[in-house]
Amino acid sequence: MTDSTWGTGPGADGPAGIVVGIDGSDQSMCALFWAAREARRRQCPLHVVTAYTVPIFAASSMDAGYTTVDDEMIRDGARQVLDDAVARISHYNLEIVPRVETGDAAAVLLELSEDADLMVVGSRGRGGFVGRLLGSVSSALPAHAKCPTVIVPLRTAGRLPDSGVKPPANSPDPDAVHQAVVVGVDGSEQGRAASLVAAEQALRMNLPLRILCSLPPFSGSLAWVPAPLDIEALHAELREQLDAGRDWLQSHFPSLEMTVELVDGAPPEILVERTAKVELLVLGTRGRGGFAGMLLGSTSQSVLHHAKGPVMVVPDHEDPRLLDRRDFGPMVME
Repeated sequence: MTDSTWGTGPGADGPAGIVVGIDGSDQSMCALFWAAREARRRQCPLHVVTAYTVPIFAASSMDAGYTTVDDEMIRDGARQVLDDAVARISHYNLEIVPRVETGDAAAVLLELSEDADLMVVGSRGRGGFVGRLLGSVSSALPAHAKCPTVIVPLRTAGRLPDSGVKPPANSPDPDAVHQAVVVGVDGSEQGRAASLVAAEQALRMNLPLRILCSLPPFSGSLAWVPAPLDIEALHAELREQLDAGRDWLQSHFPSLEMTVELVDGAPPEILVERTAKVELLVLGTRGRGGFAGMLLGSTSQSVLHHAKGPVMVVPDHEDPRLLDRRDFGPMVME
């Protein structure tokens, strides 16, 4: 088995290991504790990063000009948030690298993704001195990061009891979460690449992998489908392709327990529902408009905004293991 490689080592300006963006909000604390657990699993450094910008206000006097807030004061506030965060995960016995960066939070994290193995952020943030809501960051980062990104919603707090964050009232029951990793596939090359990363993660977490494909309801331009027999034939064809894909994936991960599931339903709804029931959902950045629409399209955006559990988004990348997929049976032609 050859794992996907992302960060190739510490660069002059970028880290190897896991990078988590924090701003002191409960959402970012959930991301922090999820990232700490993952760094412990991978036995890699954890870079805890906060970023801030210095606001500039137009002067209200007759004289034209601008006034700036004291940079050192804002930086001290950022350091305090960072110190508090690092103290909260000190018991994990990790190599922790705290970083206070100046600049737009999304831009800072995107730059760090160049040499990171994994990026982790909360699904929302508080703004303030970080200069930008992590909610905006969690939209920008998965679409453009150079390595996989995990978005951790506040509803995950119940699964992270040591975080000290109280989960919202509508959070899923952590005792009802199935111990599994799910990957959404749609027959695209991006989906196959994501399934390789999902399999690696499932092995790392010592969990089974579920390969999930959703068939949207027939409507609109597909209303011409004349009989149930056609739908049954389509199901059979898709199932054959999914089984072949599973056989291919199993050849690269022979010790991993994996199953295939083909379900009827709108992909965003199916995916959001599954995030409440499993440890991790994995998606590709782009796809055929199903599980991952064009460059983090409407389906992926919907999942990220409404997810009830962690979601990993895998960017397009080359992987030599993709080359032998055709040897295992029928597949959707690109």
